Amino acid sequence: MRIRNASLLIVTALVLAGCNDTLDSVGDKKLPNNVSNKVEQPLPPEILASMKAKGMERNSPIAIRIFKEEGVLEIWKAKTDGRYDKIAEYQICAWSGKLGPKEKEGDRQAPEGFYALTPANLNPSSKYYLAINTGFPNKYDAVNNRSGTNLMIHGACSSSGCYSMTDAQILEIYAFARDAFRGGQQTVQLQAFPFRMTADNMARHRYSPHMPFWQMLKAGYDQFEITKQPPQVGVCDKKYVFNQQVEGGKGLNPAGACPPMSTPPQLAATLASYNAAYNRDYAKAMKKYEDKVWYDPTEAERKALVANLKKGHDLAFAPTGSALKAGKLLKLSEVTDPTNPVPKAKNMSEPVSSAEPLFASLGSTAKTGRNGEPGQAQALDQASGQGSNAATAPNAIDPTQTATVALPATGPVPIANPFAPPPQASMMAMDTPSEPAAKPFWKFWAAR
Repeated sequence: MRIRNASLLIVTALVLAGCNDTLDSVGDKKLPNNVSNKVEQPLPPEILASMKAKGMERNSPIAIRIFKEEGVLEIWKAKTDGRYDKIAEYQICAWSGKLGPKEKEGDRQAPEGFYALTPANLNPSSKYYLAINTGFPNKYDAVNNRSGTNLMIHGACSSSGCYSMTDAQILEIYAFARDAFRGGQQTVQLQAFPFRMTADNMARHRYSPHMPFWQMLKAGYDQFEITKQPPQVGVCDKKYVFNQQVEGGKGLNPAGACPPMSTPPQLAATLASYNAAYNRDYAKAMKKYEDKVWYDPTEAERKALVANLKKGHDLAFAPTGSALKAGKLLKLSEVTDPTNPVPKAKNMSEPVSSAEPLFASLGSTAKTGRNGEPGQAQALDQASGQGSNAATAPNAIDPTQTATVALPATGPVPIANPFAPPPQASMMAMDTPSEPAAKPFWKFWAAR
């Protein structure tokens, strides 16, 4: 009994220490039987066949998208026409904390934002089976004094600030990144969101103190939804900016004021129509949620829903469950403070009633919500919009000014690939790390 208790204490200490690569990987019974070299394991034949059917080269670029609330990680891959399409989707086995960005070391929050991954972010020797460093903190995090280290996407299904997958899942995710780097991709964009930034979801979360930060992320989310290409990301005035042309080809100072810059005209026109549609969707969502507030569950409440998944696994295997399934809608009359919606008299550990619908629609999006409550100074500094309105989402373009811009019947982009980046000299400085070493990445690991 003493040995078992000691083992529990050791595992607990390691988990609380964060994703610091000190935990031995737990066993994964779903691993393929033919894995002789996990670093070089090819993607499964069914994925390769799907790539071919979608017009994707095996080594074409990828982007990674994460949606915390749903607990989903998506791989998007470039087709021969330059636009990206989703090629794989994985259920995240474990993520710690609640919705909202990581702000300081030890807060157990998983990062939210835009991150540029290079071959140096891949760790083939991780004790969490395989790992990909998220690149936290990036320029935005650093200039806003956010701290944290070793924030990973890794195997082992155990998280303290990371996005943890099963070993079988990270085997494929790692292979996607490896093949893209071998094909010449310099940086893989990781987009980490609290949820899909639809009008419905933004209205449902409108009371969150993180809304100003999420409004800012939403600009990049929208542009990916429209162009199906990862946006160019920059930081100035301590804020994210996306796909901006900077006058004179100047770089951006993360801590300094943003220089004169503009959105490419064709993208601006399509965004105007996109936002007009969003305003209409947001008005409908506000009617649905007018007297309601969303309760964001704790990590413990999420874990309670999936406790049975731990059976037959090592002690460290710790799935955390879905925030959508563990959360619930409350009536405003049931709570004292909508920004911290703990019900006046209700046991929040109860499972969500089937009569209380959960909303995770995949509709169009734009900026919405309300400012952070007094005392949220850091969030307000990062806000990209002001106020809240039940009929029109803040920061979205006035529909009366965009009525002449119509979405084509076949999709939101007027022509194929209209948003190819202008010459680099006219674009903003990218929020990317330094270029990887000249020695090819795959030869480096082969030598190891």
